[in-house]
Amino acid sequence: MPKRSSSGDVAQNALRVVEQVIGAPLKVKAKSPLQFPAKKKNPAAVALGKLGGVKGGRARAAKLSAEERKAIAQKAGKARWAKERTAL
Repeated sequence: MPKRSSSGDVAQNALRVVEQVIGAPLKVKAKSPLQFPAKKKNPAAVALGKLGGVKGGRARAAKLSAEERKAIAQKAGKARWAKERTAL
């Protein structure tokens, strides 16, 4: 396996050589991060989402029978314990 140089990559070496030749460090412009416009949400959609989210789980549970809830819970338990465990 070839030995790795600790003197940086090709671009860094080229910059260092140029700076040594001209006798002064080059001024590098700092890149400004990209500015994305803020996402605006539709207030009506937000209100509808909150309404559905608040009552969603309770409403679904109320519709299910005891047997259906049990079947869902057993399926979830089997899926959870079927995953392969990794050693920590």
